[in-house]
Amino acid sequence: MPFTLFQNRRKKLLAEPMPAEWIPYLQRNVWHYHTLGEGERASLHDVLRVIIDEKNWEGCKGLVMTPEIQVTIAGQAAMLLLGTPHDYFANVEAILVYPYDYVAMEQTVGPGRVVSEAPSYRLGEAWSQGPVIVSWPEALTGGRIGGDGRNVVLHEFAHKLDYRDGRADGVPKLSGREAQERWSEVMSAEFQFLVNAAHDGVPTLLNQYGATNPAEFFAVATECFFEQPREMRHFHPQLYKIFQDFYGQDPAVRVEAMLRTHGQL
Repeated sequence: MPFTLFQNRRKKLLAEPMPAEWIPYLQRNVWHYHTLGEGERASLHDVLRVIIDEKNWEGCKGLVMTPEIQVTIAGQAAMLLLGTPHDYFANVEAILVYPYDYVAMEQTVGPGRVVSEAPSYRLGEAWSQGPVIVSWPEALTGGRIGGDGRNVVLHEFAHKLDYRDGRADGVPKLSGREAQERWSEVMSAEFQFLVNAAHDGVPTLLNQYGATNPAEFFAVATECFFEQPREMRHFHPQLYKIFQDFYGQDPAVRVEAMLRTHGQL
């Protein structure tokens, strides 16, 4: 589709009101939605509508694709884009949704450089030049339950932000040399801290799956930033600050405002 026609289609889409029946899906299935102000909610509505309209959605293994599934997943993914220039996840052409965790064959190289394959049970996956894949039950649980640091949608779409420069290295596109140097300094130290803690069996705020490699650390830290922002700000203030700068958001302040509104702070 020519770029001008593409822009016109998007403009026409956003000129129409969002379907009213989508709001309850967000209220019920995306706990972050309750932390947003009116302006942020309007932005999230626009982003999720473009994601739903422009991506190929496919239910796998018999799962029937529904508006609730699309709104729930797109609403969570849209959280990542509310405060930063973006391209609506242009490197995501398709979103595949399974009715349960799924099996992928994973290759390993053993002694004598012998390659073997074994089933790997997964809740989500993001391919550098391919789709985002998630388990619907996991996406729904992650959207409904906040504060546990786990959200498969945020995790996999964070990987797609990382892939925007063509590399899965835990370093997304950053603005300016100073930001890049600060990112490298903080992320290297925090990653090594998690690696050491995992090796020594020391409990940590961040999921220790993030010790796998820098790309997984970025995705895990993104989950923590949005899911446990107050804890991350307290225990990892420098990490919180660079993520606050990158995402252009302060979720800890949002959560505190929500708690005050409900008399819980």
